[in-house]
Amino acid sequence: MYKIQDYVGNGILMLRNTMFPKSKKLAQLMIYATNRCQSRCRHCSIWQKPHDVLSKEEIVSIMSSQCIGRNTMVGLEGGEFVLHPQAAEILEWFQANHPNYTLLSNGLFPQKVIDLTRRYRPKHLYLSLDGNRETYKSMRGVDGYDKVIKVVEELKDEVPVSFMFCLSPFNGFKDMEYVIDIAIKYAVDIRIGIYGTMAYFDTTADILQANGAEYISQIPDNIRYTQENYDFIVLYDQWCNGNLRLRCHSITNSLVIHPDGNVPICQNLDIILGNIKKKSLDEIFNSAESIAAQCRHSKECNGCWINFHRKYDIILLRNIEKVLPKRIVEMFYGKYQWCADSHITYRNFFKNIVK
Repeated sequence: MYKIQDYVGNGILMLRNTMFPKSKKLAQLMIYATNRCQSRCRHCSIWQKPHDVLSKEEIVSIMSSQCIGRNTMVGLEGGEFVLHPQAAEILEWFQANHPNYTLLSNGLFPQKVIDLTRRYRPKHLYLSLDGNRETYKSMRGVDGYDKVIKVVEELKDEVPVSFMFCLSPFNGFKDMEYVIDIAIKYAVDIRIGIYGTMAYFDTTADILQANGAEYISQIPDNIRYTQENYDFIVLYDQWCNGNLRLRCHSITNSLVIHPDGNVPICQNLDIILGNIKKKSLDEIFNSAESIAAQCRHSKECNGCWINFHRKYDIILLRNIEKVLPKRIVEMFYGKYQWCADSHITYRNFFKNIVK
C-alpha cells in the first residue's frame, strides 16, 4: 500500500516540476528491460514481438541521468524480467547502486524469482494474478496459478509482495473478489488495474464498458481492503461515461522505457519522445519539444484509465482535498471534475454512489 510519505513526496515533486520544467525529476521510471515472455496472454501480445532487450550497460547509462534521483522508484519488468539474459547482473547493480527499485514478474519460473528476490532484495515484488486457476489458464494461455501461489508463500514474510490484478474482457468482478480474498489470506497488498488499449502491447480488445448502477453493483465489497483500488475502480464508471475529467500530471514525473529503447510520452498515447539508444534520457525527457508535449497533454488529455497514470492524480487530489476545498486546489492544479454534478464533492460522491 502507499504510505503518507508517498503522497507528500509526489505532491512536492509535482510543485517542483511545475516551477522548474527544464530540470524535471522522475517520481517513477518503469523499465521494460525485455519483451521475452513465457505467458501467452489474451490481453497482451508482447510475447509475439521479435525479441528486444535493454542491456545492462544501457540500463546503467539510463540510471546516470540527472532526471533520476535517489527517491525515483524504478520498476523492472518485461515481458518477463527474469528471462533477461543479464537479469542477475542488473539486479545486483540495482541492489548496490539504486536499492529503491521493484520487480514485477508473472511467477512462471517460481524458483528463479524466489532466488533472485532473496539475493537482491527489491523494495517490492509484484506478481500477476487475474483470477482462480481456471481463469488464469484461460486468460494467460498457460497453467501458472500454483506457481504464483508458491512464490507468494515463499516470500510474503521476506519482502513486501503485491498481486497485480487486471480487470479485462477475459475475466470479471468475481475474479477480482477471488484475488482480493487471496491477498487477504496471505496478508499481502493488491494493485488493481483495468485493461486499456496500449499501443506497444498490441492490445486488440475494446475497453470495458461501464453502465452506471449495473457496473457499481458488481464491485465486490472486499475491494475496500485498499482505498486506492476502491477509488480507482468506482470512478471508472464516471470516466467511461464522460462525467469525470482529470488533468494527467503523471506524464510530467512518470516515464516508461520500452525494450527497443523508445520512450513514449505515456503508456496510452503512441507518441515517442525519443530513443535512449540515440539520445540520453535527460535530453529526451527534458528537451524543449518534450516539455511542450508534456505540458499540452497534461492539460488536455483525459483519454485513458491506466492505473500507472490515473491513480497518481486520484490519490494526489484525494489527499489534498482532505485539507483544502476544491476551489483552492484548482488554483494550482487546474480545473477537474469528479462526476456529472460538479457540486457533488468527492467525499459525498462515494457516500451517495457506493453503499
